Amino acid sequence: MSRIGKLPISIPSGVEVKFGDVIEVKGPKGSLSTPLEATLSYEIVDNQVVVTRKDDSRYARAQHGLRRTLLSNCIIGVTNGFSKTLDVLGVGYKVAVKGNTVELAIGFSHPVLIDLPAGIQAKAEGQKLTISGISKELVGEVADRIRRLRKPEPYKGKGIKYETEIIRRKAGKSGGKK
Repeated sequence: MSRIGKLPISIPSGVEVKFGDVIEVKGPKGSLSTPLEATLSYEIVDNQVVVTRKDDSRYARAQHGLRRTLLSNCIIGVTNGFSKTLDVLGVGYKVAVKGNTVELAIGFSHPVLIDLPAGIQAKAEGQKLTISGISKELVGEVADRIRRLRKPEPYKGKGIKYETEIIRRKAGKSGGKK
């Protein structure tokens, strides 16, 4: 049995979970949906969602923990939301949020403009950019798309990195004689 899949998901007050063609989760921050897997059965018991396998096939075992985690992320997203913080490091590197657009000055001859998808908010404070929203997948995708513009480099440490990311620094040229 999957260690993650067998754990029940508690439903906080103010959150509504409906099973149909897809699983719909509505809460104070919005609504999300995740696909319903046919090899699993979902039921609400004592204000908790319990996900069980219908059979022990390899595919059902593979989906058990995944689908439980996706449903859990939907419930957490509509109650608390998710966020990722990026550090923009480098001399002259700047970040600004103007409406639904993030403007980055990251060493190119022009500012880089990124339009945020619906449901994603950004907040800039100095060299930090915080991406937040209710969908964990979408928040991670947008943060990664911004990071890919200028990945951190190991010699000077310039670039865009996650707040928790550690950049392993390398020594530069030694300047010795040939």
